[in-house]
Amino acid sequence: MSIIVNPHSPQEEKALLSFLDSMKYDYTQADDAIILSSDQQQEILERDRRFEAGEIETYTLDQIINHFGIKE
Repeated sequence: MSIIVNPHSPQEEKALLSFLDSMKYDYTQADDAIILSSDQQQEILERDRRFEAGEIETYTLDQIINHFGIKE
């Protein structure tokens, strides 16, 4: 059985882990943090700047689905 829990604060995470430890449960933790390189961070910032300046066109999901003829 798998259960995914997303604590809202470090205190909640600590309390949950303490509970699991006190009950002698076996568990694993997955670190889902995404680490971006400096180049990746700069690319995102540049895309944000271009978007805010109106230099990039955006499309709704419906427009993309229609363009590519995707059948749901």
